[in-house]
Amino acid sequence: MNDSTSTAGLMQIAHRQPTDTWLKASREEALDPERRIIDAHHHFSEHWGGYMPPDLLEDFRGHRVEATVYVQCAWKYRSDGPEALRPVGETTAVIEVTEDINRRQNRTQVAAAIVGYADLRLGAAVDEVLGAQVEAGQGRFRGIRNSGAFHDSFKHGVLARPMKGLYGDAAFREGYARLARHGLSFDAWIYHPQLNEVIDLARAHPEVPLILDHIGGVLGVAEYRDRPDLASREWLPAMKELAKCPNVVMKLGGLGTAVFGHDFADRPQPPSSQQLADAWRPWLEPAIELFGAQRCMFESNFPVDRSAAGYGVVWNAFKRLAAGASEADKHQLFAGTASRVYRIPMAA
Repeated sequence: MNDSTSTAGLMQIAHRQPTDTWLKASREEALDPERRIIDAHHHFSEHWGGYMPPDLLEDFRGHRVEATVYVQCAWKYRSDGPEALRPVGETTAVIEVTEDINRRQNRTQVAAAIVGYADLRLGAAVDEVLGAQVEAGQGRFRGIRNSGAFHDSFKHGVLARPMKGLYGDAAFREGYARLARHGLSFDAWIYHPQLNEVIDLARAHPEVPLILDHIGGVLGVAEYRDRPDLASREWLPAMKELAKCPNVVMKLGGLGTAVFGHDFADRPQPPSSQQLADAWRPWLEPAIELFGAQRCMFESNFPVDRSAAGYGVVWNAFKRLAAGASEADKHQLFAGTASRVYRIPMAA
């Protein structure tokens, strides 16, 4: 499968969508089935083969997922009205598609926390949008994500390509400073060469909780293709600096995303959870060591990460990676950190 096409001089890194047959073969019995989980990052969308709440519940099979965090992906924006308020449509849609399914079962709070979008470059004017998002979220709205993921030579994903250096833009910083007034956190999505932008942002606004998605977007494409050594030499020192910022929390996952350079969906047979754990260990273990379990949380990034394996296999891989951790640390990695950061109550 060709993973990229060139358009107007800009390479488009395509999502690797596995076949239904491949996905059906990617199943395992759940390891540690009573392990309490809060899935800290997933989406609903017609993209990536389509994914809705019933699909998510079906994927849980055998794993004790008690709550989930929905993260924006530009789904169901309003088609009319003021441009700045159109992203509120995504929050409204998430509430609508999860109300009934949450009422009909009590095992999982689907989208117990919602991370939406507001254009922070609106500066002080973003207050109206933040207020509208909180109201639409009916007690579940927790934060904002603005993607800053930019590379000169390629584009990837369904989100609009951001301006270069977004997180350092003066107007963006003015809007970012308003998050604390509304009690909201910020999810950052960048590629690893941009980690210094996140470090600067976190230092400039220590009052805003910052969650770094997908372990900082370690690239395995463009100049990093087949060069994990080069990526690691850049990623690790930046991560060490970022870990010094106490307001930063790390999401562990998202490694099925095409820009990481893995080709699991192209293989005749899907990988086992052990194979995934072995492939992801060089990135996840250093992140946990640097940030500590209380500042790390596992995420499925589904349905995007179906390109790596089935949902249960992904969580088995995480369980294998955490096998040597203490019980207290396991609780933080799988549920405790997400519960605290996204303010999701957990039963005793």
